[in-house]
Amino acid sequence: MSSLVQSVDWLAIAPPTIAAVVGLVVLVADLFIGDTKKAVLGWVSVAGLAVSALMLLPILDGDRATFCLTGDANACSYTADRFTLVIQFLVLGGALLTALLSVTALKDANRELPEGEFWFLLLSSAAGAALLPASRDLATLIVALEVASLPAFALVGIKRGDKKSSEAALKFFLSSVTATAVSLMGVSFVYATTGTLYLTQIADKIQHVDGQFHTLAQAGVVLTLIGFAFKTAAVPFHFWVPDTYVGAPLPIAAYLSVVGKAVGFSGLILVTVVAFPSYADAWGPALAALAALTMTVGNVGALRQQATRAYSAVRLLAWSSVGQAGYLLVPIAAAAYSKDAENAIGSTVAYALMYAVVNLGAFAVAALVGRTSPLNRISDYRGLYAASPLSALVLGFFLLCLAGLPPGIIGLFAKVTVFSAAVDAGLGWLAVVMAVNVVIALFYYLQWTTLLFRAPEGEPAEHRVPAPLTAAIALTAVLGVVLSGAPQLVLRFSATSLF
Repeated sequence: MSSLVQSVDWLAIAPPTIAAVVGLVVLVADLFIGDTKKAVLGWVSVAGLAVSALMLLPILDGDRATFCLTGDANACSYTADRFTLVIQFLVLGGALLTALLSVTALKDANRELPEGEFWFLLLSSAAGAALLPASRDLATLIVALEVASLPAFALVGIKRGDKKSSEAALKFFLSSVTATAVSLMGVSFVYATTGTLYLTQIADKIQHVDGQFHTLAQAGVVLTLIGFAFKTAAVPFHFWVPDTYVGAPLPIAAYLSVVGKAVGFSGLILVTVVAFPSYADAWGPALAALAALTMTVGNVGALRQQATRAYSAVRLLAWSSVGQAGYLLVPIAAAAYSKDAENAIGSTVAYALMYAVVNLGAFAVAALVGRTSPLNRISDYRGLYAASPLSALVLGFFLLCLAGLPPGIIGLFAKVTVFSAAVDAGLGWLAVVMAVNVVIALFYYLQWTTLLFRAPEGEPAEHRVPAPLTAAIALTAVLGVVLSGAPQLVLRFSATSLF
């Protein structure tokens, strides 16, 4: 009986555990803190996320695993390897920057947003998102996906009395639940054909499935991918994105665009490359087609936003994030064809890190403009340089990074890395589609950038930058500039150890 008792590696599970515990502390503390002191909950949450991220440092020295199957040390439910730590750094860093944006947003909301519930939901979602890349069995993967997603539904609809927010949350919820149900059906098919939920055991057993169950196994592989494809906003699972981003509080839109995508992409990588490598002929072409479709629909959708000045900057960023998701899918698809799958996966992780920094920075400046222009239309950015030169320069830099133009070297470097992954895998047609989409994206990114430096139509609005918002903008700007000066740091940092 004693052989069944396992010790828990508390250091390995510390990052998501701390985020979850701080979330519970904030929820309970909210009951005893008066309205005038609610701001302290925000700073406790920021500190909790910072500590969670710092707890990644002690486990950088080597791979750790816990909750392992008795008799098989390779079949574990939780593994803290290099891939896990890089994604957890992205998730917790993204959640920390979101928290800094939220401190200002909650103060400006004048109690329209319930602070205790907001911070509890954000920390809970961050804990689930940090758990997912460490998950190495399908049950834990799905649970982590739902722990990350369910609080996000509530965060999108948390604006009291806002019909647009409620509609966005409902659309997000219904589409996500449908995708999860399909994924669960896929998991059940995989379990029926292999008799296990552990990814490493599935990879071995699914190769020896009886001929009569081969079609069932293939269906299970494809259906399992759908839930994660939804989280990445891959076409045709993208339709919730524009309305959800516009209806949600702006910091939550930023959170979904970065952390939500990290959850989806890490899940996709784990189920394709780790669990189903022998079915690469099934998921490889599917992901390549999804990548081409997603980047095209996203960039064309963003291009259409320029047809009228009434469209919001957040909606443009939402369509842009769909296009960026297409680029992120390319190396995962390439891993199915490449002899060096580890390098291909590293390209996706590197691009995700770059995208997280500059996209959160763009949302931070959008939050600044939104304080004086609640509609946050593209036209509200005209003459931003006259009102706030530093903010305009920083936003211009972020947009050039997203476009892949100098001085945004990190954006160019990331795109070249993804492009080379497609070429090396023999996906020349996908590389051509990507090149065409990069050119399409140049138009709307450059149009927005030039608008920042035009003469304002009236008196330029004065933009006062609160300290938390200043910290978020400064941190993303410094990271963007440093990485543009030494882009190879991203690739070295994102080198994975999944194989």
